[in-house]
Amino acid sequence: MIESIKKYCNSLTEYSRYKTREVYVGDVPLGGDNPIRIQSMTITDTMDTVATVEQTIRMVNAGCDYVRITAPGINEAKNLQNIKDELRKRGYTVPLIADIHFTPNAAEVAAKIVEKVRVNPGNYADKKKFESIEYNDAEYDAEIERIREKFSPLVKICKEYGTAMRIGTNHGSLSDRIMSRYGDTPLGMVESALEFVRICEDLNYRDIVLSMKASNPKVMVRAYRLLIQKMEENNMNYPLHLGVTEAGGGEDGRIKSSVGIGSLLEDGIGDTIRVSLTEDPEYEAPVAISLVKRYDNRANHSPIKPIDEIPVDPFNYNKRESFEVAGIGGSNVPVVFADLSDKKIISHNELKDIGYLYNEETDTWMMSDTAADIIYSGSSSLPFNCPQGLKSVYDYKFWQDLGLPKDSFPLLNIDEYLSKEYRPGELNFLSISLELLSSELIAKIRNDKKTVLVVETQNEHGMAEQRRFFFELINQNIKNPVIIKRNYENITAGELRIYASTDLGALLLDGFGDGVWLKFSGKLKEHSESSKYVKNFVKNESVNKLTNRTLFGILQATRTRISKTEYIACPSCGRTLFDLQETTEMIRRRTEHLKGVKIAVMGCIVNGPGEMADADYGYVGSGVDKITLYRAKNIVRRNIPAENAVDELINLIKEDGNWFEPAGLFNKAIIN
Repeated sequence: MIESIKKYCNSLTEYSRYKTREVYVGDVPLGGDNPIRIQSMTITDTMDTVATVEQTIRMVNAGCDYVRITAPGINEAKNLQNIKDELRKRGYTVPLIADIHFTPNAAEVAAKIVEKVRVNPGNYADKKKFESIEYNDAEYDAEIERIREKFSPLVKICKEYGTAMRIGTNHGSLSDRIMSRYGDTPLGMVESALEFVRICEDLNYRDIVLSMKASNPKVMVRAYRLLIQKMEENNMNYPLHLGVTEAGGGEDGRIKSSVGIGSLLEDGIGDTIRVSLTEDPEYEAPVAISLVKRYDNRANHSPIKPIDEIPVDPFNYNKRESFEVAGIGGSNVPVVFADLSDKKIISHNELKDIGYLYNEETDTWMMSDTAADIIYSGSSSLPFNCPQGLKSVYDYKFWQDLGLPKDSFPLLNIDEYLSKEYRPGELNFLSISLELLSSELIAKIRNDKKTVLVVETQNEHGMAEQRRFFFELINQNIKNPVIIKRNYENITAGELRIYASTDLGALLLDGFGDGVWLKFSGKLKEHSESSKYVKNFVKNESVNKLTNRTLFGILQATRTRISKTEYIACPSCGRTLFDLQETTEMIRRRTEHLKGVKIAVMGCIVNGPGEMADADYGYVGSGVDKITLYRAKNIVRRNIPAENAVDELINLIKEDGNWFEPAGLFNKAIIN
């Protein structure tokens, strides 16, 4: 049994759903023993009944169990009845959810019409001014009473009409009151929701769903874990809605969402999910479905040795301590492997797919910011010298037969490592898995300062098995660097992206891993997604290019290695004041070379200021075709005409000295 002080799921080694209470949303219940429900949100103007109805139908046909619609004012709330009536007329009974932020009166109208309302505690009864206020206990209690007075009418209406409620905390919209007492922390997010839950319970209302959404998966995952721990302490068991807010679009949005949502699904957490992409909402459901379907038969996985005490703090991020071996481990960022072992002969062109471009005339290499650090060639020879700084790894016996070429290193299996003939070199890699971690092996590794471990798994519950491996290393005081390797076969490009992001991302979010390695075998199936914002696998794109790009995307999403610009972009809704998809892509095209810069693109003010605090620059709709620019959470320029706003954003970046001109994909010269 996991010690209660650190408990946030049923088990860290045996997959099972964390059971919550059942809550009915119309006639489609969630929680309890029900399937994980899929939902999304319309981006049409709520006053446009026909457009909203038709988009809702597309979302249902794509797989949505629930559809959320924004209701920023009373008129929009009232029009939910027309939308609902037209859907029923067309034969669609999908439960509708009203999304409410600053307008309690709109929530009260909507709660009499739709099956569920979503309220944001940070916006419902408070206005965010980024003020730090010191409260004594009496003053804080008075604030809670103020909230109770404002919130109770909605609770009573929901109770009377049988309407469910999501109390949805967003990291970017914590109230000044919460920030002043708890800080910008997962605990602040949890307490923000529980304040509202306690009011509901006092009124004997429990048709509640909770969410802890953030644009940073590290924050999001810890907030959900802490929420469960706090619910356990208070005998609560409310269903959980999972999502990474403002994840963005295309591959990056899918990777970031999979890292956050998938990490929790791996531990059996989550009753309904929404993948938030800066795309049309019908493209969100297929991603969510791919995330969820992995767990249909997960409970049948091979057994993993249980653990009684977690040797890490699951509520706070701490990187596992490792020593450095030839630039791997220690304080270095995680390294990226490229697996070229399926190639009989490796050409210069093969390296182009992993970030290296060869110029035959000058005999020089150019490398990109997403160039792999190590190539694994297996038993295939490399007929040229590697670019400077790129390591090559061969199977141990083949490496010996090659005569130990320069800048190359061996990969050993357990028998080779334990043999009397083996003598460690400057850098060695050992292929290992949890079940092979014997006492003899532990004793040898503990005294070996030149070997990097490559942990693999064949278990269907592979993330948990590899995590258990890291727990064992910590308990055994083994500090060798570890490369996390995952193998996949015969899946689509979209599934490869989602599965790898979940399996590797979950470990990286917990501070595990000094490198990442993906191996794909078999045939890459045709991709089913049709969104124009995602790069689907095509015949002229190699698996190596896809896996390399995915690995760097995972490291970016987990914020363990920054190699490109990061975009925090909301998925749009009826509140959006400009074409968010088009604008985000326009900003991306002009700024994607700014490595390490974080840019937030927000359709309205709902989460804008808060999310600006996690970004370097913000581009926020403040009126029809009007944009306000932020530096972090501070307004810099107000109400700029949209036609000039991207230029003004770039001027702001230039003023701060953070701009440089793009130099193309391959922008670093290497002279051998």
